[in-house]
Amino acid sequence: MTTPENTLELKIASIQMVSTPKLDENLEVAARLIKAASDSGAQLVVLPEYFCLMGLRDTDKVNVREIPGSGPIQERLAAIAEENNIYLVAGSIPLEARESNKVLNTSLVFNPQGEQIARYDKIHLFGFQTETERYEESETIAPGSQPGHFQIAINGVDWRFGLSICYDLRFPEFYRSLGEVDCHIIPAAFTYTTGKDHWEILLRARAIENQCYVLSSAQGGVHLNQRRTWGDSMLIDPWGQILANLPQGEGFITGVLSKDKLKEVRSKLPALKHRKL
Repeated sequence: MTTPENTLELKIASIQMVSTPKLDENLEVAARLIKAASDSGAQLVVLPEYFCLMGLRDTDKVNVREIPGSGPIQERLAAIAEENNIYLVAGSIPLEARESNKVLNTSLVFNPQGEQIARYDKIHLFGFQTETERYEESETIAPGSQPGHFQIAINGVDWRFGLSICYDLRFPEFYRSLGEVDCHIIPAAFTYTTGKDHWEILLRARAIENQCYVLSSAQGGVHLNQRRTWGDSMLIDPWGQILANLPQGEGFITGVLSKDKLKEVRSKLPALKHRKL
C-alpha cells in the first residue's frame, strides 16, 4: 500500500462487477480487481452489493449465508485485505438472520491486518414493481436496525466513513443520522430502470447536502439471471462534482479524498452549521 505524498489525502478505489451465480468465480474476480486497485496505490477499496453472489433465484443467497465472524466468504475477504495491506469494505454478503429463510444483507469492513473492524446490516429493503419487473427484498432479507460507520487513522490523520447499501440512498434522514463524515460509502446493485433516472442525482445530492465525498461501488451489466444493473460506480466530491466514474462492466475507479477540499467547501458554505432541525 503506497501513501499519497500529502498526509491529508487518502487514495481510494471502487470495484465494479457483473456478478454471477457462482460464488467461487465472483470471489476470484473480486480478488483480482482488488489487487489491481491496490497495485495502483489504493489504501481503501470498496466492493459492490451482492459482489459474492447474484443468484438465479432470490433464495440462492440464503443457501450460502454465514454466521458472523465465520465462513469461507469472510475468511477469504480477511485474507484479501491482509494480502494487499488495505482497508476493505466488502459491499454486502449474506449473514445469518433469525428467520431460517432469510439473510441479513451486510457490509463488513476489514483492516490491513485482516481484522473485521465494522459491520452494517442494510436497513431499507427495496420494493419495486412494474408490468415487467418485480423486486421485494423483504421476502428473503431481514432489515438491520442500526446505522453503520467506522473511523481509521493513517499517518496520524483520522478519516470517518458512513456505511449504507443501495436503497438506503433514497432516505436522506438516514445519512443525517450518521453525523459529519469525510465520505459516505455506498455499495449497490441499482436496477437499470431506476438507475438511469435516479442514481447520479441521488448520489450527488447526498454529497452536496452532507458536504462530504460519496464513493459508490456498483453492479453494472446484464447478469445470468437476466437482471440488468445500472453500474456507474462514482467518486463525488463535497461540492457535488463527479471525480471518477465507470459507466458499465467490470473494472474499478480510483481517486483521492482530501481534507483540504472538505475544509474548503465547509468553510465557504457552512450549511452544516446552519441546520435548524
